[in-house]
Amino acid sequence: MATALNVQPTKVYSGPIFDCDSHIHERNYDFMREYLPAELHAQWLPARKVGPDGRFGLHIGDRMVENAEANAQGLVPPPGRLKEWLQAMKDGKSNVEGWSQPTEDMMAPAERLKKLDEFGVEGCILFVGEFVSTFGYYPQDVTGNAVLHAYNEYVNAEWGFAYENRIFTTGLLSLWDLDSSIAEAKWLVEKGVRVVCMPMGPAGGKSPADPYFDPVWKILDDAHVAVTFHVSEANFMHPLIREFGETPLQSRRTGQTAWQWMFCYSELPVQITLANIIYHNFFSRFPNIRIASVENGANWLPGFLEKMDKMRGMAKNGYWPCGQLAERPSKIFKRHCFAVAYPEDDVKGIVDRIGTAECILMGSDYPHAEGVPEPRDFYAEALTEVSDEDARAIMYDNGKRFMRL
Repeated sequence: MATALNVQPTKVYSGPIFDCDSHIHERNYDFMREYLPAELHAQWLPARKVGPDGRFGLHIGDRMVENAEANAQGLVPPPGRLKEWLQAMKDGKSNVEGWSQPTEDMMAPAERLKKLDEFGVEGCILFVGEFVSTFGYYPQDVTGNAVLHAYNEYVNAEWGFAYENRIFTTGLLSLWDLDSSIAEAKWLVEKGVRVVCMPMGPAGGKSPADPYFDPVWKILDDAHVAVTFHVSEANFMHPLIREFGETPLQSRRTGQTAWQWMFCYSELPVQITLANIIYHNFFSRFPNIRIASVENGANWLPGFLEKMDKMRGMAKNGYWPCGQLAERPSKIFKRHCFAVAYPEDDVKGIVDRIGTAECILMGSDYPHAEGVPEPRDFYAEALTEVSDEDARAIMYDNGKRFMRL
C-alpha cells in the first residue's frame, strides 16, 4: 500500500514589488565629452578604451578602473546569476560565463518600463552602472563634483529622475566641496530628483553630519529627497589599507585581499558612516531625510544596532559633537534608516533579532550577474520563512515608504 508523502507546497509571493536596487548599463561615455568641461578631459574623462598598458577597460583619463566590467566586444555578464557568481568567486574565476550583448532595457527608460511590467514590478530605484566603480578615482573637491555633475546631466537627459513616476534614477551627490555641492543639490531638486546616491564616509576631514554641511542637507530635507549609500569604493579606507602594507583600488576578484573584503569594503564602511551620522544628532536637524544602505547586505544589522546602543551608554559622559541623543540610536535608525538585504541573508534571523521588518528592503540588482534572475525571485531566496505580512513589507511597502510614494 502506497504511503502519501508529506510534501509541503512551495511558497510563492504574488503581491506587488518595489525594487530598491537596479542599475543602468551605460551604453557608452560619449555624453561625458559634452557635459564635462573640456579642460578636465585629459585627466578625468571616463571612456572605454585601450589604455597605455594595452588593456581594454573603463579608464579615467589614462588610468584603468580595475573593477569596471568593460568588455572590448561590448558584452556584459548575464543578469541574475547570483549562485553562479558566488561559486565563481569561490573558485577564483574572474566572472560567470555566458556574456552577451546588453539588451535595450538596460540602457533606455521606455524599454526598462516594459521590463518592469514583464517582471510585475510597480517601481524601482535605478542606480548608475559600472560608473559607480569610478568614485575612488576622482579628487574629492570641485573637480570631482564636476565629473559627478556631468553624469547627472546625462541621467537627466536620457532617463529623467522620476520616469513615469515609476523609475526613480539616483542623482549623484557628494560633500567634496561645499559650494559646488550646494549648487548640485539645488540643481538636482530643480530637475525633480527623488533620491540621491552619495559616497560613504567623511569629506574634507569632516563628518558627513558636521553642521558645516547642513546647507546641503537642508536642501534635501526641504524637498524630502531620499539618500542612499550604495556599495562602492570607500575612499576614506585607503589610508588604512596602505598602513597595513596593502594597495587600494585593486580588482575585487583578483587583487583585493580577504582582509580588505572584511574590513575596508561594503559592510564596515557603511556602518561607520551610518553610526557617525546618527551619533551626530543628524536626524534631529533633518527629520525628513531617510537613508538606505544598498547592496551592502543586512546580516550585520542586528549586531550593529545592539552595539550602537551600548556605545551610546559607554559615552554617556563623553563628548557629543552635536549634543546628546534624546533616544536610543537603534530607535533612530529604525525610524529613518533602511538596508537592502542580500538574497542570501538570513532575513528571518535579522527580523527576529531587531524586532521588525520595517527597515529592510529588497533589491534584485538587475541587470547585474550577482543578483536574482527576476525581482520576484528575491522572495524565494530570502523571505519564505518570514510572515506574509513581513514579506510584503520587504518586497513592497518599505520601499514605497522609503521613497514617500
